[in-house]
Amino acid sequence: MDTGLRGRTALVPGSTSGLGLASARLLAQEGANVVLAGRRGELARAEAARLPAALGLEIDLTEPDAVGRLVAATTERFGPVDVLVLNSGGPRPGPAETMTADDAAGALDLLLLQHVRLVQAVLPSMRERGWGRIVAIGSSGVQAPLANLALSNTGRGALAGYLKTLAAEVAADGVTVNMVLPGRIATDRVASLDRANAERSGSTPEQVQAASEASIPVRRYGTPEEFASAVVYLASRQASYVTGEQLRVDGGLVRSY
Repeated sequence: MDTGLRGRTALVPGSTSGLGLASARLLAQEGANVVLAGRRGELARAEAARLPAALGLEIDLTEPDAVGRLVAATTERFGPVDVLVLNSGGPRPGPAETMTADDAAGALDLLLLQHVRLVQAVLPSMRERGWGRIVAIGSSGVQAPLANLALSNTGRGALAGYLKTLAAEVAADGVTVNMVLPGRIATDRVASLDRANAERSGSTPEQVQAASEASIPVRRYGTPEEFASAVVYLASRQASYVTGEQLRVDGGLVRSY
């Protein structure tokens, strides 16, 4: 299937590992020019060197001018952004009862505000050209809040509300806006959460993973590549009539419709 991504420019922040890296790799496989960006510049450059048409950049999106520099470097190398994958690391785990206002502000900066800045930087060009894809990597906690992940549930929930509103505003201009919601995917982030749960419960990470797998209808964790396939689909021309949606990639974990 020709996804129509050949020659398109895809910007993927937070792509030095995990779901962001898997998404960048698969977009590149479909022929897109890909910009990988993250705080670990050496990793970003090393991963970009393995792809046919890619640029790796060291960037900290919490810095005031970071978005402008990132978009400018992308445009200079490959032209305007066609596909924006919104992605960032997750905040620390913890319950809602101990979450402070400062904690919430930090989560919103990480999971909402820097994404809003990125969208503002690339959206005018997308609308002018009549084509664009904004795909956010979220969490199943958007639809079913996850225990002990209050900050993530709060920040990603706010992002979901923003993107759903935006989708209706820009659809007539050929720009689609969607989210992909991972369940338990085998990444370093999930492994660290399993370790934290094991320490809290007095068990082992292996026991925590086994219990998690037992709660998933397919009885296993997903792979980053399986998740990335959903990102690429929503970025493709085949998904031009899909917008404002949340696509779960969770093995059936969330039981709601």
